[in-house]
Amino acid sequence: MAIVATIGCASLSACKNPVETRREPSSDAKARGFAAIQRAGCGSCHEIPGLDWPAGRLGPSLRGFDDVGLIAGALPNRPDILAAFIRNAPEVKPGSAMPPMPVSQQEAEDIAAYLYGIDHD
Repeated sequence: MAIVATIGCASLSACKNPVETRREPSSDAKARGFAAIQRAGCGSCHEIPGLDWPAGRLGPSLRGFDDVGLIAGALPNRPDILAAFIRNAPEVKPGSAMPPMPVSQQEAEDIAAYLYGIDHD
């Protein structure tokens, strides 16, 4: 629940300068994140660069994710919030259409690393 309180306070400064906040995750974390994306089936709902199939369209495209100011249109785009959202979107953003995902905390962090690094390669 602490993450929810943090989100409420952090949303006041949610707009970000993409250049100043660009993240450069490690290659290992990105590789683990891509493997977790494949295992969890994230491509069933999202278009994800680097993932040829499936290419879902139910959820938003994740292309250019690092430049997005808000996660799900409401949450500050920070690694800790993204990992929490990946694991249990309805808890972090009530009413979210994204279901809780069957990933561990480490896998969620690695998925976040992949998403932050996909357009930098």
